Amino acid sequence: MKIFTTEGIRRIDQQTIEEEGISRLELMERAASAVAYEIMSRWLPSKRIVIFAGPGDNGGDALAAARMLYEQGYHPEVYLFNIKSSHLSACCSTNRDLILKMEGVDFVEIVDTFNPPDLDRNDLVIDGLFGSGLRSPLKGGYQALVQYINESEAFVVSIDVPSGLFGEWNLGSDPRNIIQADLTLTFQFKRLAFFFAENAQFVGECKVLDLDLSENAISKTPTDFYLIEESDVRGILKPHSPFINKYDNGTVFLVAGSYGMMGAAILSARGATRAGAGLVTVHAPRCGFSPLMAAAPEVLFEGDRNEIFTTNIELHHKYSVVALGPGMGIADETLDAVDTFIKNYRMPCILDADALNCIALRPMLLRSIPKGSILTPHDAEFDRLFGLHHSDEERLKKAIDVSKLYEITIVLKGHHTMTVRPDGKVYINSSGNAGMATAGSGDVLTGVIAAFIAQGYAPDWGVVLGVYVHGKAGDIAVEEQGTYGLIAGDIANHVGKAIKYIMRPLPSPGYNDAF
Repeated sequence: MKIFTTEGIRRIDQQTIEEEGISRLELMERAASAVAYEIMSRWLPSKRIVIFAGPGDNGGDALAAARMLYEQGYHPEVYLFNIKSSHLSACCSTNRDLILKMEGVDFVEIVDTFNPPDLDRNDLVIDGLFGSGLRSPLKGGYQALVQYINESEAFVVSIDVPSGLFGEWNLGSDPRNIIQADLTLTFQFKRLAFFFAENAQFVGECKVLDLDLSENAISKTPTDFYLIEESDVRGILKPHSPFINKYDNGTVFLVAGSYGMMGAAILSARGATRAGAGLVTVHAPRCGFSPLMAAAPEVLFEGDRNEIFTTNIELHHKYSVVALGPGMGIADETLDAVDTFIKNYRMPCILDADALNCIALRPMLLRSIPKGSILTPHDAEFDRLFGLHHSDEERLKKAIDVSKLYEITIVLKGHHTMTVRPDGKVYINSSGNAGMATAGSGDVLTGVIAAFIAQGYAPDWGVVLGVYVHGKAGDIAVEEQGTYGLIAGDIANHVGKAIKYIMRPLPSPGYNDAF
């Protein structure tokens, strides 16, 4: 699914209006109807509803929704802000006039001073002050109103976006001046800002309302951001041929593990085998032989000359993909081995965990990473590589820049893991859950990504597949273990089930399982 910028959505709205031969006001009626229906599906007419409408089209949405709620037996209290320095948009002005013609509506238009109504936790507030078209942070009276609403403990529903939040980038915004919604009713598409962890406190639950916008406009409007969903992955995964052999499924060379950290190597190897890699070889210090063979007898073991950590990384065979890092440690000799490997290996590889930490200790190695390689950092690893960042948004912006600069793919791990490609495209993952925030989860991911690339999937899509399947495995496992009990081994064990689930036959259109 495409994720559009505010400007892209504006273009889609306009093309929908032109194709359908409707007015902007009629499209607003469609949006307001969807909002009103959602409100009515959740709350009874007896609920006290206080609506705050701004002077723009977001305010017009709120006023139209207020009118529809009143027609269905609700009694909203409506406040329209039309202070001296503001000018109502045409649609907002029209909806104000329509409300004024209705008898019995509790409507107040604020043109100067404002005495806010008393609010408490039993009230429902509908925030229609400003939508995604906002161009500057809130100031003055609006700033004070937002803070008043946030302190009220009322349940807050925001239309389009929480007022004060920009649809994409919010660096420099003051969190105190953004509505903290409990529910955000957005139109047709989630906004990019909704996928950043720091904005979760503002968005709350997000419900996407379908406005039946032009499919032609959606398909033709360009974007660099995409939400990866099950249907996307199902279209890429290929069934195995009955005549396939293990070499057809690819070979993975995994440099991982050290004394006390062989669990990382085991989890990564299990992720690779469960995701379909034909043959997995683990290069690890000699102390890792017994634990690896006991936990993952399906893999081959190649012992380093050292007993407790890796000191040399040499390829004695040709492998489909090479991955470095899980549990490898950052001993001086390991650091030298990573340095030598990166400077001499010219094929794309996967760099994770301690491989990234080794590079962070020798930053000039960034210039030597083979083009097309894949880096899979969590927040701390990313900051060690590229400097301290304070938000997901900052990291994504930096990742876009360095991905282009070094011609590498960066997998920003998190609740919504983001795969950043050198061409500027960003793929946001929709699978996964909070239980996956556990030690070893990233090691499994490295193995899963390696397996898909080894099987011949183009590296760009192999990464996206690996991230989604890894998250889906966690979603299946969490049904059994819950978020508290989920461990990385559960994720690895359910990778095969996740692939099977995604590739399951779907019922034909019109199929009725009652017969």
